[in-house]
Amino acid sequence: MKTTALIERGKDGTYGIFTPDIEHTIIGEGDTVEEAKEDFENSVKEMILSYTETGRDLHPELKDIEFEYKYDIASVFNCYNWINVSKFARKAGINASLMRQYRTGKTYISEGQIGKIENTLHQLGKELAAIKL
Repeated sequence: MKTTALIERGKDGTYGIFTPDIEHTIIGEGDTVEEAKEDFENSVKEMILSYTETGRDLHPELKDIEFEYKYDIASVFNCYNWINVSKFARKAGINASLMRQYRTGKTYISEGQIGKIENTLHQLGKELAAIKL
């Protein structure tokens, strides 16, 4: 079963991952997105192990579970911190100062701006995938 795992930057600056679409809440936390993912994946393993160790049948929603990670803007730029935010903003048609504020996770982002950022990320991915060495 494929389900969503949301990655968000908390007000304290740490990152959390949770599963809003399934009955069993699975969470992960960390100082970075990578740490939160490691904690999240460990939580999944522990949950499945608890079923097998106690001889219970694994809940159907946990069988062959796969996750589609969805990020908030702050989490994207933490996870992919090699992206130059100012240059990315220019490519996306967003004010660089505003983009840096989005990166902190403390500024409201409209759906339109989210769309610009997501489209630019996808375009960047296509450009990178097309590179031949």
